[in-house]
Formats: sequence, structure tokens, C-alpha cells
Amino acid sequence: MKGSKKLSSSERQELIIHSLKGANKPITGTEFARKANVSRQVIVQDVSLLKAKGEPIVATSQGYIYLNEKESENKEKMVIVCRHSPEQTPEELFLIVDHGVTLKDVIIEHPVYGDLTASLRISNRFEANQFLQKIKNTKASYLSNLTDGVHLHTIEADSIKKLESVCIDLERAGILIKK
Repeated sequence: MKGSKKLSSSERQELIIHSLKGANKPITGTEFARKANVSRQVIVQDVSLLKAKGEPIVATSQGYIYLNEKESENKEKMVIVCRHSPEQTPEELFLIVDHGVTLKDVIIEHPVYGDLTASLRISNRFEANQFLQKIKNTKASYLSNLTDGVHLHTIEADSIKKLESVCIDLERAGILIKK
């Protein structure tokens, strides 16, 4: 897009909202930056401004999504407590998604900031592998490293049976902390 006209802030924000509302998968900041002929950081700022205006945009490890709460209305949800080493993260992710369960987020209790929540929205092995690869490529740490491996997840599925089944397997693997 070199040589293309840079979009104004309002044009970029309109592009972001319109694209996200019509998307069936997350869109990265880099993709938006390319379309708008600006830096990724400018897009991050635009998204922050949109969030401040009340737009339900969520940043996930796969990119931005426009949160449609109606999609989650008929889903069963559960918050689980887990503890494991960083090396067990792939096992945890695959156990969850292989049951047809979506891993919505990870939550830790930080000693200074209180509860910290990161949106994950991982629903299948492809997304799980993308997340794991991004951690590796960026040399980022898992949030659970701040809490000696203890963390919570909000999980959701189309049936309570799937949630209960994943809990049984996570417990068998020594990952789930029983309530």
C-alpha cells in the first residue's frame, strides 16, 4: 500500500468497526495497519479510542474481534481453577478444545494490580497452536508464571456435559484444582 493515502482517524475507526462486525475470524492490528497505511501502534490507539467509546472490541492472541454477546447467550459457562507448569500448557489447551469447549480467558490475581484478565478465545487446536507459537516467537511469559502456575479460566460450550467432561480430564491430568 505504499503511496496510498493515509486514512484519517475517523476513517480508520470506521474501517475497524465495519471490518470486525463483518468478520468471521479475528483481524490483526498488522492487517488493519496495512489497509490504512499506518503503523500497528496507530491501530492500537484507534482500537483503544473505540473501546473508550463503548465499542465491544476484544484483543485476543489471534487478533481483534467484535464481541457479539448474542453468540454466547445460549452457551454454558464455567470458571475453573488450574495449576500447572509452563510445559503443561499445551496439554491443558488441547484437553479443553478437544472436548469442544472454548477457552475464553485466563485470570490471575496479581499482588499489586488485583485480578488481571486476558482474553484468549481459543476454540480449536489450530488456535491453540497459534497461541503457543506466539508465546514462543515473542518470548513472552505466561501470566500464570506470576502466580506459581495458579490461574483461572472461563470456559464455555454448548452443553454442561462438555464442561463437566473437560473438568474430569483436567483433574486426571493433575491440572484442575478442585473447588
